[in-house]
Amino acid sequence: MSEPRRICVVTGGRADYGLLQWVMHDIRAAEDLELQLIVTGSHLEAGFGMTADQIEADGFRIDARLPLGLEADGPGDTVRAMARCLTGVSEALETLRPDILLVLGDRYEILAAAQAALIHGVPIAHIAGGDTTEGAFDESIRHALTQMAHIHLTTNEISARRVRHMGAAPDRVHVVGSPGLDQLRRLPLLEREALEKALGAPLGARNILVTFHPVTLTADLGQGEFGALLSALDALPGDVVIWITRPNADPGHRAIEEALDLWARDRPNVRVFASLGQLRYLSLMAQVDAVVGNSSSGLYEAPSFGVPTVDIGDRQKGRLSAASVIHCAANAGAITAAVEAAFQLDCAGMTSPYGDGFSAGRIVQILRDAPPRETLLAKAFHETSE
Repeated sequence: MSEPRRICVVTGGRADYGLLQWVMHDIRAAEDLELQLIVTGSHLEAGFGMTADQIEADGFRIDARLPLGLEADGPGDTVRAMARCLTGVSEALETLRPDILLVLGDRYEILAAAQAALIHGVPIAHIAGGDTTEGAFDESIRHALTQMAHIHLTTNEISARRVRHMGAAPDRVHVVGSPGLDQLRRLPLLEREALEKALGAPLGARNILVTFHPVTLTADLGQGEFGALLSALDALPGDVVIWITRPNADPGHRAIEEALDLWARDRPNVRVFASLGQLRYLSLMAQVDAVVGNSSSGLYEAPSFGVPTVDIGDRQKGRLSAASVIHCAANAGAITAAVEAAFQLDCAGMTSPYGDGFSAGRIVQILRDAPPRETLLAKAFHETSE
């Protein structure tokens, strides 16, 4: 029997881990594949919930831990964190010697990991290429990852077409859906009473789930937009309980966190969490009356729960969205009106445009069937007329 194909997964935070979890599970369960795991970024920061502990609690062995030192969050700090990630992943690849590096999305630490793999001659499989988010530098990072990748695992046909337009050979481009929807199908969610116990607080008569990340292509990194969101939340009736998760580790997150802490201090209907983890987060999403903010989870997962989303500003601009998503300008009046509209929106029977919850199995089969390293590494720009 031949040696298992070594698949090295890199995860840098709660968002990509939530999408990768069942892919990792199915790789680990396959006799002909071997899972290797590099954990970096906000997973190893106490301020972001030290979510590496949750990865281990889920039963995964971490082969390499690469702390990046995310105490400061200016552009220079982010570049230095990328440099540390580049060096750390390079050293990990020398030890682990994977056959394929599997990455997801558009994070700056994932770009660094892919750069290291490229120089080491490790083929790259990239999930979610071709998606668009015009309001963040993530857009450029995602397309750069597409150009470095050798296997493209896209979430929908529109994104697959974009990847082909960027020169990828059609036989390297696969539509697998979003693996985040596998969570909804395979993770037993908490019922209301158990969820309240896990949260340590009761749900309200009405509830909204809020996540707002920095907007990295604006001069103030989204601070003005976040201020508008807080003003809109202040206009909500007192019976609405506001559940907020802290922002990701992009430049500008500390200013948003400071504004959030100051605003939430004297508001008894506000609950703030560094990280809810996938079980509590998705269980809460299933119970709330609306998802509000600029996180991709409002576009990926919320429609499958029949929960409306208020998508604020341009951070997710261009991303494929269901009819349950209300896009609004980043000013207080528009946000207030959108939330009020969301409370009235009937989303029963809504489906996500990102697949059917069986993505992990498709991804594992593609990794299993992929040609040898030498064949994967040989790339040519493919002209297309579609």
